[in-house]
Amino acid sequence: MPGTDPLLLDEISLLLVWTAVAIYVLAFFAYAIDLARRSDLALKAKDEVVARELVTAGGGGVISSTAGSPASTSRATPRYFWARLGTVLTALGFVFHLVATVLRGVAAGRVPWSNMYEFALTGLLLIIAVYLVVLTRFDLRFLGSLMTGLAVLLLGGATLAFHVEVVPLADPLKSVWLVVHVFVASLATALFALAFGLSVVQLIQTRRERKLAEAPAGAETTRSFLRTIPNADALESLAYRFAIVGFIFWTFTLIAGSIWANDAWGRFWGFDTKEVWTFVIWVLYAGYIHARATRGWRGTRSAWLSIIGFTAVLFNFTIVNVFFKGLHAYSGLTT
Repeated sequence: MPGTDPLLLDEISLLLVWTAVAIYVLAFFAYAIDLARRSDLALKAKDEVVARELVTAGGGGVISSTAGSPASTSRATPRYFWARLGTVLTALGFVFHLVATVLRGVAAGRVPWSNMYEFALTGLLLIIAVYLVVLTRFDLRFLGSLMTGLAVLLLGGATLAFHVEVVPLADPLKSVWLVVHVFVASLATALFALAFGLSVVQLIQTRRERKLAEAPAGAETTRSFLRTIPNADALESLAYRFAIVGFIFWTFTLIAGSIWANDAWGRFWGFDTKEVWTFVIWVLYAGYIHARATRGWRGTRSAWLSIIGFTAVLFNFTIVNVFFKGLHAYSGLTT
């Protein structure tokens, strides 16, 4: 956009970011109201089973799942108004978020992910994008509050704490690998975030199912939206699938980073802090996938491995980038 002041574009981008955050807040409340209304529905229909079907990633099959007994596929799936409103608001927030990200890139004259603020901007954009795309195949609107809440906290926090003026790229970043390496890492993070959300709900659902199994038949009379979502096994299976796809992208991230390091610094591996933590995350998810597939680590142990893996991803982005020095010190923050 020749002749346009980069500072003005960045200011417009910031305004759009805060607009997106505000819309995500509204979406969060809409999803929260949906969960509350689901709780009322569950109480009124305490002896009924609400059918929830998730189309499998391979296509052609379905996972019929409920929190209690086997699903009745003849029953129509309820259409939740507040969940639909939350999804519409999330999509609207995504549009503002996308335009803000594009304007930041135009202002910088490059891809908008060369420092912590820009990586947060792009990474959270992909998290919301993946969530919205996944909704076309799986009804995961019960994760809406968690996903939009994550967007509000991380996007708002990153804008307040990490925003820096547009500056030229550091020499090592002037490479095509900046486009590939960081984008794939962001995409992997988005998939890990979905797996994390499903694992959190899985733990809550497992606790409920355990209590229900110990209680007399039909004893559950408390309000619980958990009756309207898939059972713990279905949640775990879906989280596992997302983690596998994310792991594939993270593996490519590790490989691409090594090739880029060789181009920039003349070695594939140097035990830089960022490199080490990227490998640690790879090991955690490799262990999670291996343990679940071959060692029978299912249920709560599997969920905790997924949660620990995503916690390591967040630690790598925040603590490692801010407090650890190394060749990857491109946060853009002054110390």
